[in-house]
Amino acid sequence: MNTGTILIVDDNKGVLASLELLLENYFSKILTASNPNQITALLTTRRIDVVILDMNFSAGINNGNEGLYWLGHIRQMAPTLPVVMLTAYGDVELAVKALKNGAADFLLKPWNNQTLIDKVTEAYRSRKAPERTAKVDRAEGFEMLVGRSPAMLQLMKVVSKVARTDANILITGENGTGKEILAREIHRLSPRGARPMLNVDMGAISESLFESELFGHERGAFTDAHESRPGKFEAANGSSLFMDELGNLPLPLQTKLLTVLQSRNVTRLGSNKVIPVDIRLISATNKDIPEMVKQGMFREDLFYRINTIHLELPPLRERGDDILLFIDCFLRKFTSKYQRQEIRIHEQTVEKLRSYHWPGNIRELQHTIEKAVILCEGSVIRPKDILVKQTWQPQATATVPNLEEVERRAIETAILQNNGNLTAAAEQLGVSRQTLYNKLKRFKL
Repeated sequence: MNTGTILIVDDNKGVLASLELLLENYFSKILTASNPNQITALLTTRRIDVVILDMNFSAGINNGNEGLYWLGHIRQMAPTLPVVMLTAYGDVELAVKALKNGAADFLLKPWNNQTLIDKVTEAYRSRKAPERTAKVDRAEGFEMLVGRSPAMLQLMKVVSKVARTDANILITGENGTGKEILAREIHRLSPRGARPMLNVDMGAISESLFESELFGHERGAFTDAHESRPGKFEAANGSSLFMDELGNLPLPLQTKLLTVLQSRNVTRLGSNKVIPVDIRLISATNKDIPEMVKQGMFREDLFYRINTIHLELPPLRERGDDILLFIDCFLRKFTSKYQRQEIRIHEQTVEKLRSYHWPGNIRELQHTIEKAVILCEGSVIRPKDILVKQTWQPQATATVPNLEEVERRAIETAILQNNGNLTAAAEQLGVSRQTLYNKLKRFKL
């Protein structure tokens, strides 16, 4: 038996009696309160280890606002006290809102006894041995998601909950914040994690190939269709489909995508056969889609379809001392990769890295550390070894470049400023992705 004290707050006395009877076999003390106004006094006079809190207390009101209010009140009084929310079946979205507001977990009514015991026990153990870092089994690139900042700890707590569901997830954030890495982590933690997640770069698919790439085609469906091929939706059946750069999708293609997401059926080009697909959709974008909806550039119904759960990755500049974790992590990674384990980083260099605003976020920091390890001439990385990107300006003494050289430099600058993202670079230059590819070949870049 655990020695902890559990406080149960619910206006239904039958619920209080049932939970007390169940939990008294596992915890040394069970306290109950039928009125949430008792919470303040109980937290002041008793040592509480876990609170089980109902979402609604007033008859006829089921919006969960009362539960969210008292959750906030508890977190103000005892910021580290785990709160497990009780909510009616079907109110998963409300439960997710509670998680974002700091709840440790949630339980659906009617509950499964073993599930309830497991979740309350887990909350109790987290109280006794708090985790200061969001820890999960590391996948490739997972270092982007590690952090002690409140924003990342809360984000990863929500991820650990929603990953187990099949809810559609929209990940937003600036370039270089780790959106694809987060998508892979969500997939890995999901029941579909045993199958590979499929990626599709929505910004790189031309309108003419959209249906073929996503929905597949039969042999002879168009000129180059020499054999039948399944699309991304079919290939991802039973797994997760990650749609990156969804904000770049033109309106006509948004309509076609919405139709498939609504029906969960695809029809290959050149065929009349309807093929059912079972996928978990994870999307990502660096665009402000609500603003695009207002401007008529993105379908509102598609936005609601992909946005069951919204996860926002904070930029590096808002993650405080997390940058110290990344510096250490990337230094160890690249000194090992390039067999330069003797290299360390000077304190002044760390301060230079901390003071930079990192428009390219973690990806830019990673590339910067890698270059410093490669170019460092001694055993200490000094401030001069840190090469952060600067806007290109021609030197006053330089000869006037010809038009071809200006174009080449403009392309190099755009690619550098967008951290190698060719779609974003093409957009900045005002050309199509294919045109940019052709120019890269022409200039041998």
